[in-house]
Amino acid sequence: MTSTAIVWFRRDLRLADNAALDRARKEHDRVVPVFVWDPDAEGAWAPGAASRWWLHHALCHLDQRLGQRDSRLIIASGDTATELERIRRVTGAGAVYWNRLYEPAFVERDRTLKANLRAAGMRAVSCAGALLFEPWEILKPDESPYLVFTPFWKQMQKRWSAPGAFAEPRTLPPPARWPASMPVADLKLPAEDNWAKDFSRRWEPGELPARRRLDTFVAEAVASYEKDRDRPGCHGTSRLSPHLHFGEVSPGQVVRALDESGQLPVGQGRWSFLREIAWREFSAHLLFHHPALPDRPLKAQFEAFPWREKIDYADDLTAWQRGRTGVPMVDAGMRELWQTGWMHNRVRMIVASFLTKNLLIPWTEGARWFWETLVDADLANNTAGWQWTAGCGADAAPYFRVFNPVLQGQKFDPQGHYVRRWCPELAEESDRDLHEPSAGEVEATAAPIVDLKDSRKRALAAYDRIKKT
Repeated sequence: MTSTAIVWFRRDLRLADNAALDRARKEHDRVVPVFVWDPDAEGAWAPGAASRWWLHHALCHLDQRLGQRDSRLIIASGDTATELERIRRVTGAGAVYWNRLYEPAFVERDRTLKANLRAAGMRAVSCAGALLFEPWEILKPDESPYLVFTPFWKQMQKRWSAPGAFAEPRTLPPPARWPASMPVADLKLPAEDNWAKDFSRRWEPGELPARRRLDTFVAEAVASYEKDRDRPGCHGTSRLSPHLHFGEVSPGQVVRALDESGQLPVGQGRWSFLREIAWREFSAHLLFHHPALPDRPLKAQFEAFPWREKIDYADDLTAWQRGRTGVPMVDAGMRELWQTGWMHNRVRMIVASFLTKNLLIPWTEGARWFWETLVDADLANNTAGWQWTAGCGADAAPYFRVFNPVLQGQKFDPQGHYVRRWCPELAEESDRDLHEPSAGEVEATAAPIVDLKDSRKRALAAYDRIKKT
């Protein structure tokens, strides 16, 4: 008697190294690949506009690849449990397989879904596929989660073993009867007025483009990664973050690209890049153990931080969002974000420090804007990064560390390649003057909205107030 399994795709939009897909096809005769668009299940953190643009194209790519294997991607919209039950009735599937996610909304929803499926006589199997280590595997000796990266990273190295690999299927036997499916376009993921429609000139979502980007990075840039990763004016980073977020490439594939055996790699550039993958793990583990993190500071004293009131900062927030603060390095970063859906990591820290410390605008405002505009918007990474910069998170930058965007620009963009690209009105400025807030005070560029020196003093005074509480 033949058996049929549903493989529920979410943020694992790949065929290779997919644990759930591999188990389903080995343990059952027929496989039904399914994607359910259910943004209500994600609570307050449904995908933003840039993410929805990426997801649309990633789903099209996955459906095309499945079509080459005698299969297809069933697209549904609505309540996940309801749609899975509909598909089960049509196909006669007796099992559902999926790869685990670790955001708070998913953890609770998946736990309930698994229990209900099993109560109804279905087999429900969740697999590991998004991380190198499960959040309950890397803990301190007292079994509490790490709050500092360095000991977390050391523990990762102690527990290291080559990640398993799952072969890409050459064919996927279809069910006896296909259920109804929607065209991807009918999900209306990118709205008609979505500014992200031009991202296709810069990004190519999908599993095969992800593999090509990884291979190119390892062949051409990883050796100099440690030296170049902080220089936004050169191609020194991998730009794999959106591919990793949507699971078009797995962290295991990244590790094996750095070292064929899957062991800890040799070479400063490869080691430095793996350390960044470890930061991704750290952020995911942090959110899993502290589910209130997207809305509440990890350090309790920051609940009393004297942020400005929204009625007071609204205009400054808009200027920051649009890259019109009059501070060249900040404006360049925010314009890169708006035009490409991505921002260099060094610049992310600079613009975040400017918002939270120079402007005293709550970090949650910045996190929300990034969530809406980043193609790699990831709840764990985004939250951890903003709390780190604001000084209220795990392993956070000291409260007295206020990134000076002028000095940062002079150090990491000394010839001004980055600023000149995104702020072309400053193209004629000298290298010496380019990063000064007074540069380019012409109609196309706003005058500085804040004095960097005075606002730094204001930030330190504010931090000093909560330090005494």
